[in-house]
Amino acid sequence: MQRNTAPFRADTVGSFLRPAAIKQAREQFAAGEISADQLRQTEDEAIRQVVARQRENGLQVVTDGEFRRAWWHFDFFGDLHGVELFEAEQGIQFNGVQTKAHGVKVTGKVAFNPQHPMLEHFRFLQSVAGDAVAKMTIPSPSVLHFRGGRKVIDATVYPDLDAYFADLAQTYKDAIHAFYAAGCRYLQLDDTVWAYLCSTEQQQQIRERGDDPQALARTYAQVLNTALEGKPDDLTVGLHVCRGNFRSTWISEGGYEPVAEILFGGVNIDAFFLEYDNERSGGFEPLRFIKPGHQQVVLGLITTKTGELEDPAQVKARLQEAARYVSLDQICLSPQCGFASTEEGNSLTEAQQWQKIRLVVDIARQVW
Repeated sequence: MQRNTAPFRADTVGSFLRPAAIKQAREQFAAGEISADQLRQTEDEAIRQVVARQRENGLQVVTDGEFRRAWWHFDFFGDLHGVELFEAEQGIQFNGVQTKAHGVKVTGKVAFNPQHPMLEHFRFLQSVAGDAVAKMTIPSPSVLHFRGGRKVIDATVYPDLDAYFADLAQTYKDAIHAFYAAGCRYLQLDDTVWAYLCSTEQQQQIRERGDDPQALARTYAQVLNTALEGKPDDLTVGLHVCRGNFRSTWISEGGYEPVAEILFGGVNIDAFFLEYDNERSGGFEPLRFIKPGHQQVVLGLITTKTGELEDPAQVKARLQEAARYVSLDQICLSPQCGFASTEEGNSLTEAQQWQKIRLVVDIARQVW
């Protein structure tokens, strides 16, 4: 029951705590003290080191830690055609803390940029991955609509949102094929929206702004499936459903049941990365909608929000509990999210971060 293809029995969501050298270089670059080339050299060296650490700790999959990004999503969106970043009136509200005040708006026809810088970011990762599988992470298409909705999409460009969603699906189809052409065989879409659609509080906010949560879910599922049409057979695409991850805080709560049939039963993704590190995530019953066969569910049972290590026996017991609803052969294990969805990072040390990764690897070896 070991797996030599993605997703792996011991996997990760993607981001790692930024080392001091990266933080200092980014500050120096922002202040005009070093060049873009000098910043890139610092990033390159830090990525080589984080790849080595991932391999040393037993992972078969490596990422670049998202070291070249400030945000898990804005950096990708800002380099699409038709999309602009802007300074918002306020940041995104998490549980007791707020992010920096950035936003994203659609000002032109949305399209993938064939010179998108993250293609080159992937090529570098691939060049230093050695015999490991290099995984690229990008935000999911629904994230480019949900938070702002109609008001951040220029109505003169898209008077009809159906046309917007059609272009969004094509943008991602083109992105998927561009990363594949760059050598990528493991791509992950990070998506906070499906978790918001599970939250009673967030559902109410959606209704108050004039949208129907179930209709949005069907639209987002259709966009994903359209983007995935024609996907190469040897490309694994995962979807990480995130409940919010900023400085160890969160946004949404509620089990997956409200979206389970549409998402698990209807979206043609290869692997679902699901957060299950606390009671806010609900039970495993929604996993009954995971399609039998090749589709995998990667359970995020190890939290990245604190440094305290989980009890391996309890994690194994939860894996067996999940196996009541989906075959154990379709289950993998990972941390529930990245360790640094934004450059600020979560509230744990680098040593604790690697202890968490080692715990994932050790439990996966024992179980499978």
